[in-house]
Amino acid sequence: ILMTPDPTPFKKKLLEEKDELESGLATVARKNPENPKDWEPVPDAREDIPAARDDTADKIESFEENIAITRQLEARLAEVRDALERIENDSFGHCAVCGKTIETERLNANPAAQTCKAHLK
Repeated sequence: ILMTPDPTPFKKKLLEEKDELESGLATVARKNPENPKDWEPVPDAREDIPAARDDTADKIESFEENIAITRQLEARLAEVRDALERIENDSFGHCAVCGKTIETERLNANPAAQTCKAHLK
């Protein structure tokens, strides 16, 4: 019988991280109206109309940064949501590769971990 770690403290950490990720995303993106789980990067929120080519280049660079930040935060948010789903369906804390219990220290470091240390990607 596999010992399943108590998911309660991990669920709390995951919910806190989910809130932080969504707050971070809200600063560089907006929720896709057609898919609320998807985020769309937004241009820099400056109100002014660019007067010079340099201003336009700065806006484009800022938008490209927002795209990269959005992708990174969205990827982590998906991992966190998956972990919360595993808690709900009682598969949390077991390696997706071998099915063994994921080490507690690994879950403490990354509560969204899907694999044990032996199968670390």
